[in-house]
Amino acid sequence: MKTTNLLPLIAVFAISTAQAQVRERIEIPDINGYKTLQCDFHIHTVFSDGLVWPTVRVDEAYREGLDAISVTDHLEYRPHGKDIVASHNRSYEIAKPAAESRDVILVKGSEITRSMPPGHFNAIFISDSDELAKDDWRQSLAEAKKQNAFIFWNHPGWEAQQPDTTRRFPEHTEIYNNGWMHGIEVVNGNGYSEEAFQWCLDKKLTIMGSSDIHQPIQTDIDFAKGAHRTMTLVFAKNRTAEAIREALDNRRTAAFYDEYLIGEEQYLRPIFENSIEIKDIKKGDTGITVHIQNNSGLFFRLKKTAHDPNVIYFRDYEIKPHSRHTITVRLNSGSTTGKVNFEVVNLLVKPGKGLECSYDLQIEELLNK
Repeated sequence: MKTTNLLPLIAVFAISTAQAQVRERIEIPDINGYKTLQCDFHIHTVFSDGLVWPTVRVDEAYREGLDAISVTDHLEYRPHGKDIVASHNRSYEIAKPAAESRDVILVKGSEITRSMPPGHFNAIFISDSDELAKDDWRQSLAEAKKQNAFIFWNHPGWEAQQPDTTRRFPEHTEIYNNGWMHGIEVVNGNGYSEEAFQWCLDKKLTIMGSSDIHQPIQTDIDFAKGAHRTMTLVFAKNRTAEAIREALDNRRTAAFYDEYLIGEEQYLRPIFENSIEIKDIKKGDTGITVHIQNNSGLFFRLKKTAHDPNVIYFRDYEIKPHSRHTITVRLNSGSTTGKVNFEVVNLLVKPGKGLECSYDLQIEELLNK
């Protein structure tokens, strides 16, 4: 009988298995006594129109270092229905053991999928997906509220439903007044909606960001180039499902897509300040150099804003993740003090407005040190 040396095959299998389990979590600082949790509450599997098994979604989330996900398969749209006949709860039931073994928090959810108006809504933290499958969308949303769901409006500016403009319909006012809308997707995939952002601010709704992934995640996201899925950052008291729900209810979130963070200033400012550390300040003949360290996995784009004309510094800076950057400031006309003013253009606190930051330079204090 011919024998085969299985050691090379075993080695290859071991290496590939180890690589599959590597976690590549983006380092984002905790803020204000809260833990910054990375979450995606809008993903699909073969139990609706997705192309992967539920456990694959858990593995993807684990490898990316996500803290929590929700499998939100469509209730009304199941193109694989001839091949997969099951309860609407089944994708959650399959994913749950895998999530527990990977320490990924799995939140039960479903997507209520209707034409515009009112469009698509995700209901998460539900107890029974089957009960949400009603003929009338009002009955579906009312049942979600009955189950104490957290409900958010998905991709309000989706071109397939709003090809020319992003607007609210009377039905959305009805939904809001009935307590059937707690948040809005400000970003879906790479689709950012300024209107949705402003609506969240105006109506005190929770800012959400989601991947809405249907294909295998690596098909849409080029991780080799440092890309990441769109997600919701949740500022929670601890890393539990209960704490996530409490944070969502109290609007402690930000949307994170590409290089952008979108949220209220009270959350984005401490993220920036907890990321950036001034390592060294030195005085030269005509000014000073400031060495700053970015201790986070975030990218920051700084643009100079209005300032004292005697304080001279570059217009734009790019501060890459986990890097050190030098800002050189020249002081004219014998100035010994002045402020360096920037807008962090990729940290949006309002539509079209980045986070403003300012550093006060006191040359006399430096000389006396």
